[in-house]
Amino acid sequence: MRAMNDSPSPAALGPAHFAPQAALAEALLPHAVSGDDGSHDLAHIHRVFRNAMRIAEREGGDRRILAASVLLHDCVAVEKSSPLRSQASRLAADKATDLLTALHWEAPDIAAVAHAITAHSFSANIAPETLEAKILQDADRLDAIGMIGAARCFYTAGRMGSALYDPVDPLAERRALDDRTFAIDHFAAKLFKLSDNFQTAAGAAIAHERHERLRAVLTQFIDEI
Repeated sequence: MRAMNDSPSPAALGPAHFAPQAALAEALLPHAVSGDDGSHDLAHIHRVFRNAMRIAEREGGDRRILAASVLLHDCVAVEKSSPLRSQASRLAADKATDLLTALHWEAPDIAAVAHAITAHSFSANIAPETLEAKILQDADRLDAIGMIGAARCFYTAGRMGSALYDPVDPLAERRALDDRTFAIDHFAAKLFKLSDNFQTAAGAAIAHERHERLRAVLTQFIDEI
């Protein structure tokens, strides 16, 4: 008989959670995450994968290239506060290129994955040129808005040592936005801008709903303070 405090360990996310790309996930998951950032962990990869597959159901695209792009898009960890942040997606694309080369992928497919990874980042400011790159960018940005986006914002602010808000001017009506110092400044500085720049119709439709949830979070936050 199991002791009362001897609870079973929770099941970890594994290749089967990335069906129908489980075989690819088995090869790439060991390389998918580096560092200890809980906003860019395996759960984030899984949410982006689900977003990407949902968008691809309507938009099409090469699911193998898309899945590899999702699985490796954060394979190099760079903190939000790092001066190298704008290079994170390029570094991840370089690592993905090496990994897929070792798996004997064809050069055009490797290049397609590398482009999607490089272009997905907001900080990199690179336009996605392929459907798979557009879907990855949309899928990743969906995880930055809505309730999950709000949670990730506050989590990241904690890692950076930021305050939740400026108690004198929380909405930055008489000062410049400063999202390195105040968490909720990040809503106006970046998060509220994301929903206007989605690449696919399917992604934009989901983004509209999540954008309204994000606005509701800020409205309730301001009401409570």
